[in-house]
Amino acid sequence: MPAYTAPLEDMRFVVHELLADERLQSLPGNEEFSADVLDAVLEEAARFCASVLQPLNRSGDEQGCLFENGVVRTPDGFKDAYREFAAGGWTGLAADNDYGGQGLPETMDALVNEMLCASNLSFAIYPGLSHGAYRLIRRYASEAQRNAWLPPLVEGRWSGTMCLTEPQCGTDLGLIRTHATPRGDDVFALNGAKCFISAGEHDLTENILHLVLARTPDAPPGTGGLSVFLVPKFTINADGTLGPRNGITCGNIEHKMGLNASATCTLNFDDAQGFLVGGLHQGMRVMFTMMNGARLAVALHGIGIAEAAYQGAVAYARERRQGRALDGPRSPEQAADSILVHPDVRRMLLGMRSQIEGARALSTWVAARYVHAQRNPDAQARDDAHDLVSLLTPILKAYCTDMGSEAANLGVQIYGGHGYIREHGMEQLVRDARVCQIYEGANGVQAMDLVGRKLPAHAGRYLRRFFQPVAAFIADNSDNGDLTEFVAPLSEAFALLQKATRWIAENGTRDPNEAGAAASEYLRLFALVAMAFMWARMARIALASESKNKFYRGKLATARFYMQRVLPQTASLYACIVAGGSSIADFEDEAF
Repeated sequence: MPAYTAPLEDMRFVVHELLADERLQSLPGNEEFSADVLDAVLEEAARFCASVLQPLNRSGDEQGCLFENGVVRTPDGFKDAYREFAAGGWTGLAADNDYGGQGLPETMDALVNEMLCASNLSFAIYPGLSHGAYRLIRRYASEAQRNAWLPPLVEGRWSGTMCLTEPQCGTDLGLIRTHATPRGDDVFALNGAKCFISAGEHDLTENILHLVLARTPDAPPGTGGLSVFLVPKFTINADGTLGPRNGITCGNIEHKMGLNASATCTLNFDDAQGFLVGGLHQGMRVMFTMMNGARLAVALHGIGIAEAAYQGAVAYARERRQGRALDGPRSPEQAADSILVHPDVRRMLLGMRSQIEGARALSTWVAARYVHAQRNPDAQARDDAHDLVSLLTPILKAYCTDMGSEAANLGVQIYGGHGYIREHGMEQLVRDARVCQIYEGANGVQAMDLVGRKLPAHAGRYLRRFFQPVAAFIADNSDNGDLTEFVAPLSEAFALLQKATRWIAENGTRDPNEAGAAASEYLRLFALVAMAFMWARMARIALASESKNKFYRGKLATARFYMQRVLPQTASLYACIVAGGSSIADFEDEAF
C-alpha cells in the first residue's frame, strides 16, 4: 500500500487560521480546548493511523471478513487495533463528558475521521456507525435509556448500526415491511429482515445496538408510519449486564467489490426485543439525525480516499522515471526524468490536491457550524448554523464521494500499469471508494434532496445562509487588487449559481422534471462555488503569510490552479442546466 501521512499542517491551518472567526473555544464546553490540546489530538491520531491502521489496510482487504455458523470474524489484527482504539478514548472523542466522552468539538472528530478513512476505511466504518448511533440516542432517547445505553457505547464496549434497507426497498423507505408488535412499556417484538447492514455482525465489541426502522400494526402506510426501535444483539439486564442472545441472526455477509474488511450483513429479526426511541410513528424524523450525520461522515470517506490516492500518486511520480521534460532534461545525469515533470501528470496531481484541500476546508467549516448548532447559547445563532449544515450536507456527501472516486482513478492513471496491479495498493482505493457514491443515499438522491427540499425550504432561508456570507466576502474584498485573481472568478461563478438557482426555481415549479434533470449538475456547480469561497478565503490568509514558508506559497499556488483550471467547469454546468430537460424526458422508453 502507498504510505499515508496525515496532512497535519493543512489541518492545523484550517482549524486555527481559516476557521478562527468561528471562535469555537468561546462556546460552552469548548473552553479547555486550546490550540495546543487540539494539535496534540491530531498528532496522536496521525500516529495511530500510520502505525496501527494503515498497515492493516491491504491485509484486511485480502483476507476479508469470515462468516461461519452465524458468526462474523474480522480480519487478523482488527480486534487488537479496535481494543487499542477504544482504550485511547477515540470512540468517545466527540461524545459528552456526562457519558464518558472526551467532549471535543465536531471539527476535531471530522479531521480525525478523515485520517481513519485515509488509512483504513473498512476499519473506520465500525466506530463511525457507533458515533451515529450515539447522536441519535443522545437526542431522542429517554434519560433512563441514555444512561443505560450511552456509557458502554461511548467507551467502545458496545457498537451501533443503522438498519433501514430491506430487499424490496432502499431509497423508498415507505416500502419497509419489518414490523414491531407491542409488548407493553415501550417494548416491542420485531420481525423482518434487513440487508446491506454495515457492521451488522462482528467480533469487535461485546454487544451491538441496532437502530431499526419498522412499522407497528396500526401504523399508516408509507414513511409516516415508521418508528425507530433500539434492538440489542444481546438483551440488557436491569443492572446493565448482558443477558441471553436476542432474536437477531446474521443470515450472510456480502461479497463486495471493496471494503472487504467491513462486514456488510443480512440481519433477520425473529421476535427480537426492541425499545421504542423518539415516539411512535416519528421514525423518519428520528432517523434523519443518524442519516444526516452519516452523510457528512461519508463525505469524509471520499476526502480520505482522495488524500491517500494523492499521496501515493505524488510519491510514485517523484520516483518513476520516463521520458524527458518538454523544455529539456531536468535530471541529465539520469537515464530519464521523473514523470513529475510532465504537464499532464502535474495537471492530474494539482486537480486532486486543489479539490481535496478545498473539500477539507468546506467540510471542516460545516463541522464548525454543526458545533454552533449544538452549543451556541444564542437560539438564532443555533438556527442559522443548523440551516447551513442542512443545506450543505447533500452537497458534501455527493461531491466529496464523486471526488474521492475520481481521485482514486487518477491515482491509478498516474501509476500507469503498476496502478492496475494489486500489490501497489492503488486499485484497492478505487474499489473502496466506489460504494461511497451509493450508500447513505445515492448521489443522485442527494441532488434531488438539494433541489427538491433544501432550495425551497422556508422560502429560501437555507440558501440565504450561504449566499449572504459569500456576497459579503466578495463585496468586502472586491477592491483588494492582490486578491482580484481569486475574488473575480468567485464572483463570476457565484453569479452563475444564483442564475441557475432562479432558473430551477422558476422552471422546476412549472415542470418537476426540469428540476430533476438539472439536479446533479446544479449540485456540482454549487459545490465548486462553495469550494471557491473557501479557496478565496484561504488565499487571503496565504497572501499575508506567503513569505513565511513554502506551505503558504503552496497554498496560494494551489488556490490559483483551482480558480484557473477547476472553477471554470461552472460555465459548462450552467449551460447544461439552462438547456432544460427535454432531451432527457422526451427520449422514448422503448429506445433505451
